[in-house]
Amino acid sequence: MPSIVYVGLAFLVLGTAYLLGLLLVGEGRVRRGVRANLQRGMAGRSGGGRVVAVPALGLKLAGTRAAGNLDKLLMHAGRPAAWPLERVISLKMMSTLIMIALALLIVRNNPSLGSIGLGAFLIAFVFFLPELLLWNTGIKRRETAQLELPDVLDQMSIAVEAGLGFDAALVRVARNGRGVLATELIRTLQDIQLGQQRRVAYQALADRLAVPELRRFIRSVIQAEEHGIALSEVLHTQAKEQRVARRQRAEHKAMEIPVKVVFPLVLFLMPALMIVIMTPAAISIIEAFSG
Repeated sequence: MPSIVYVGLAFLVLGTAYLLGLLLVGEGRVRRGVRANLQRGMAGRSGGGRVVAVPALGLKLAGTRAAGNLDKLLMHAGRPAAWPLERVISLKMMSTLIMIALALLIVRNNPSLGSIGLGAFLIAFVFFLPELLLWNTGIKRRETAQLELPDVLDQMSIAVEAGLGFDAALVRVARNGRGVLATELIRTLQDIQLGQQRRVAYQALADRLAVPELRRFIRSVIQAEEHGIALSEVLHTQAKEQRVARRQRAEHKAMEIPVKVVFPLVLFLMPALMIVIMTPAAISIIEAFSG
């Protein structure tokens, strides 16, 4: 079979697995139970109102360690509402099983070393595809939050210097801002309103975004609250440092551009230039020796 057929079958497998995941997994049982209890009111279920979640089959098969790694990647990716942990694991299992069957079919039709390598590559690619997508999403969110952090700190510093408290400034920036960091700040404020300790909510914010500069800022805020230091000075200092750090990152990336351009230049542009330059000389040499 041609390679294009194998590629088409691979995309067909991924699409089928995606549809099966949407149809079979659906909404998590915990979320359905919570929604049912909320609709019934404060009484909830008989027996203390506790929701007992029955783990999905895919969650059992994946194991605690693999499920923990996926859950961490989902946390860094912002936990998309359409992709809870159970759905991701079930989709991963189904697509891997279907790809194994496809790989066996490929090897059976063409029992060669290349077919075995292609089948193994497709199985590994499908198996690790959810992790790759979530990791890429988390990296993009982290970079976006890293770019937004200096502006957010500037706005908070201006609000605090204008007379607002730290909490009021945080609420104003979170509600008026847009982007990844503003969304995470709103979630942090909601956690605090639900009774979570400030220190725990701030550390959870740092863990979700995994931005070193944000973690450093949160550590400074916690220490300032513990030792009674004015938060306006902390905000002003942190905002200044973040602006300098953002400029240094931009300069560092600009310095990396010549190095990154070398390999495409050598691989693609130089051969074409050599052909254009050397072809007339080669034709002249051939004509001279043949004449």
